[in-house]
Amino acid sequence: MCTLVHMAFLMLLAAIAAEVGGTTAMKFSHGFSRLWPSVLTLAGYGVSFWLLAQTLKTMSVGTAYAIWAGLGTAAIVAIGILFLGEGMTVPKAVGIGLIIVGVVVLNLGGAH
Repeated sequence: MCTLVHMAFLMLLAAIAAEVGGTTAMKFSHGFSRLWPSVLTLAGYGVSFWLLAQTLKTMSVGTAYAIWAGLGTAAIVAIGILFLGEGMTVPKAVGIGLIIVGVVVLNLGGAH
């Protein structure tokens, strides 16, 4: 059975995916000088913000935004490393780890 909380988390994950897709497309838009990557960027962000707004009807803004920003950042870093030739450094790995720990602490700290 899918509860309202589960639906909120599913919408939040979809919002993150749309934002990550939009950010990745932005890389290929070359400063919005290429039409289709630019269109995908705007569509990705539009869908992401709409889904995030729907999520905020049932989830606290602090929790939703921390998860949205943290997972989105980690996903973009992973895409950069795996597909765009960006390197992984110790400071980058530590930063991602701190973001993840921060999201977990916010959730455990009763930010619901």
